Amino acid sequence: MGDGMIILNSFFLALGQLGDPRFRKVLFLGVGLTLALLFGFTVAVVWGAGFFIGDSVTLPWLGTITWINDVASWAMVPLMLVLSVVLMVPVASAITSIFLDEVAQAVEDRHFPDLPLARSVPISEAVWDTFSFLGVLIVANLLALILYAIFTPLAPSIFWGLNGFLLGREYFTLAAIRRVGREGAGKLRSRHMATIWIAGTLMAVPLSVPLLNLLVPIIGAATFTHIFHGLNRRASSGDQL
Repeated sequence: MGDGMIILNSFFLALGQLGDPRFRKVLFLGVGLTLALLFGFTVAVVWGAGFFIGDSVTLPWLGTITWINDVASWAMVPLMLVLSVVLMVPVASAITSIFLDEVAQAVEDRHFPDLPLARSVPISEAVWDTFSFLGVLIVANLLALILYAIFTPLAPSIFWGLNGFLLGREYFTLAAIRRVGREGAGKLRSRHMATIWIAGTLMAVPLSVPLLNLLVPIIGAATFTHIFHGLNRRASSGDQL
């Protein structure tokens, strides 16, 4: 089976399992924690603005002004709402990644039931990988705003290509590390980078669609679990990995 067919077959198999209770559990956990985190961050920023500005400010010619604190604090609210919209998907993707091992296991239980027990990723390692991914994802997307401004007509392609690369790398590693370890996952990823990037771009396209974009981590983890096993199956049948 060619790489294109592996990608498409994996994607449709992942979509067909969206009703799995374990998929829904991971979705609710990821979105719930993301909303709590962004709400807490907004409250902290508004409180911090009030704390550092103080109850009153003395300005030349105007004297003491007591309402700047309130104006600054409330001005932070729409700013944080905008940032929350921009960061919602990357933050949700990263936080949901903590639980995506359960998605991969659900896929294997249904489609690869004869496999031996997968390596369990320690929670400390999963959290570290998650927040490393979150940092890269946020910084990359914020820096990409410059490219969007310069190459406006190409903005969608830049967005899909950038996030496709990052998502593909993350989700393939997640699927592979459970079976071949971190070093083996890195070697496979390097060998099949073009396939992984194309599949990741397929995952990145729904990022542009509100609400649907929250399903991307679930679909991505399931799709790349199938892709990993598809490549392994092809290798075992005599093709070169």
